[in-house]
Amino acid sequence: MEINENTFDVNDIKKNKVEDILTEGEKILVSLVPNRKVFMLESFFKGLPLALIWGIFDGIFISFIFSNNLYEQIGPFVVGLIFFFLIHLIPVWLYIGNIVRRLAGYKNINYYLTNKRIIVRSGIIGIDYKFLFYPDIATVNVKVGIFDRMFKVGDVYIRSATQAICLEDIDNPYQYSSRIQQVINDIKSDISFPNDLRPKENHGYNTDYKG
Repeated sequence: MEINENTFDVNDIKKNKVEDILTEGEKILVSLVPNRKVFMLESFFKGLPLALIWGIFDGIFISFIFSNNLYEQIGPFVVGLIFFFLIHLIPVWLYIGNIVRRLAGYKNINYYLTNKRIIVRSGIIGIDYKFLFYPDIATVNVKVGIFDRMFKVGDVYIRSATQAICLEDIDNPYQYSSRIQQVINDIKSDISFPNDLRPKENHGYNTDYKG
């Protein structure tokens, strides 16, 4: 690549477009989004048991205070009691906040498989990009939860030595996981054995372990 005065010219950038972060010669091969129904269901049910139990416990206590007019007896301490419950209900606020965050950010989630790397686009106010180049990937795993099984989707967890990304609630998770692993193996083979260094016949390739 030649570096010149146009290398850092950003005047033609299209805001929040994945094309703006593609490198020279990089092409988007597949674009994926999470299954909307599963994403919404998981947003509501993740953390629900703890938030529900916590909310019921505090709700009973608050109802007892007001139903028996105890707030009149504690007088000046009622403000402190309100602050206590506001803090004590933090698990409930976190649960609600997580739902709002996930629902607000759904429209900005995209997963891109290019010929060089995997890109995850997300964000609520601003747009964030996380990516892993294929040679850096160490493991690829698939996890399927209850709702995933119901709607025939799954989560593909991809990790390198320094970070991890997740392709959440995508269709055909096992097939994509297998294809990604094949791409990783092929690229690493190309790095280790460039075309010019490969023998015309390789009797060790695609052989079975005999141990």
